[in-house]
Amino acid sequence: MNKPKALIQSKTGICNRQSRISATAFTLVELLVVIAIIALLMAILMPALKRAKELGKRAVCFGNCRQLILAWGMYADENDEKIVNGAAGFSDRDMAWGDHRDELAWVDALPPEWDTVLQGLKDGALWPYLRNVDVYRCPTGRPGEGLTYSIMFSMNAVCHPEVQGVKGAHVKNRSKIHSPAPGLRLVFIDEGRMTPDAFAVHFKTEKWWDDPPVRHGDGTNVAFADGHAEYWKWKATETIKEGRARENAPPKKWTPTTAEGKDDLHRMQTGCWGKLGY
Repeated sequence: MNKPKALIQSKTGICNRQSRISATAFTLVELLVVIAIIALLMAILMPALKRAKELGKRAVCFGNCRQLILAWGMYADENDEKIVNGAAGFSDRDMAWGDHRDELAWVDALPPEWDTVLQGLKDGALWPYLRNVDVYRCPTGRPGEGLTYSIMFSMNAVCHPEVQGVKGAHVKNRSKIHSPAPGLRLVFIDEGRMTPDAFAVHFKTEKWWDDPPVRHGDGTNVAFADGHAEYWKWKATETIKEGRARENAPPKKWTPTTAEGKDDLHRMQTGCWGKLGY
């Protein structure tokens, strides 16, 4: 029996459409290949995106250091070259490790509690020169950290027994910063995990006191007495390793064992005190 011509054409059309669909659809293998390529591209791009994000945060932190050191300089300008009290939370105190009588601390509270520090910033000696809470905290700061920057021991903060009587080491007046030049003397450091009052550095001992900050690409931002800021990246693997290990723990006070590790420590000690005491 001959089939109707219309039926034959209908079946033929269905077959043609099925053939076209089969020709354009992805097979399971092809889909898996596409997914694998996307995953590979993500694996390549994610580290780059992460680095770009970190660079952005580092740039903001660097800008914070610049604003802090400018405020620090303006305070000295208006106070006959006297340097602001760098021991956070220690206003108007005469301590064995530093005479701060009649001196308001740059931050009038001990970190790291946010509510306490927030009021301490506004009550501190630098607030009239820098009225922006966000500048006192690095973008990489953890929740609850209201202050991530410290002033160095040497800059009218803590006059440690190791440097008492050492000329030019612990400074209370900007005009006394001679050796080395102000452009080599550290004032601010993005410490990250904020210690009680200031960033501690040994003078007579070849060991770390407070640990090296490593939040920013295994380095940190610092600011100097002449008003400029720098990014410091640590050279030694042991410096970075110890910095990471101690980021959320009390200082270990460890001694470097490699030449590069010692260079990192010497750089920090010289930047703080102006010279090595050993």
